[in-house]
Amino acid sequence: METREASPTHFLIKIESFYKSGIDKYETKEFVAGEYKWRLIIYPNGDKIGKDCNYVSVYLAMADDTNSLPERWEVNVVFNIFLFNQIAANYLCSLGRTRRFLAMKAQWGFSKFISKKVLSDTSNGYLVDDNCVFGAEVFVLNREPNIVKKQECLSLKNAAIPYKREWKISEFSKLGHVWMSEEFSAAGQRWTISLYPKGNLRGAGSHVSIYLRLVGSERVQAGFTALIKNQVNDDEQDRRTSKSQLDIVSNIKY
Repeated sequence: METREASPTHFLIKIESFYKSGIDKYETKEFVAGEYKWRLIIYPNGDKIGKDCNYVSVYLAMADDTNSLPERWEVNVVFNIFLFNQIAANYLCSLGRTRRFLAMKAQWGFSKFISKKVLSDTSNGYLVDDNCVFGAEVFVLNREPNIVKKQECLSLKNAAIPYKREWKISEFSKLGHVWMSEEFSAAGQRWTISLYPKGNLRGAGSHVSIYLRLVGSERVQAGFTALIKNQVNDDEQDRRTSKSQLDIVSNIKY
């Protein structure tokens, strides 16, 4: 929360007999901001029984007929809620919150906007003669209800189908700087393995570095496991890797 001198841009409401009326919920009249209709919903005793009963809850809600909006509509906004200080002549203001309003969630706000104790203390200036003033600003970030211009679908249905290939490298100690495998196919793509016996980059001098490389310029998402077989115990040491794009490196210490 912060204080501000300037009045809210879009909406102000003065509520008289805030507590004496005994009303548990106020719904304001509609106001327009960013070509959409909105209203404030205020709970003098909190919106949840017991949990937030010591606070005033305030929410911003869309008041448009959502049936008139496109299917899968969504509206992104930055909004502020205000409470007027009638003594200092300034406003207690929520820090701007960016939220997405859509069919399943058309209301956002604060379950603990201000404590009833602070509000009810007349020396604080927020509630005077049981009257208070709330306000709102709503800045729409997109003017088209359905903002999804480009969508992507990533299918992982083949992710559980493993591809396994082994290479036996003779005279390992006599290899040069890098050993390259032949190209091979897996998951509809062409790949190669690059192996640096004495390490590469951060693994130089202390690790064996193994790279899985995608042949071509396409970017794909993949996970792989690099293994070195123990020829005495007939088991394998693995290094599992999952990255969003290739090339992918695994440094295996020896």
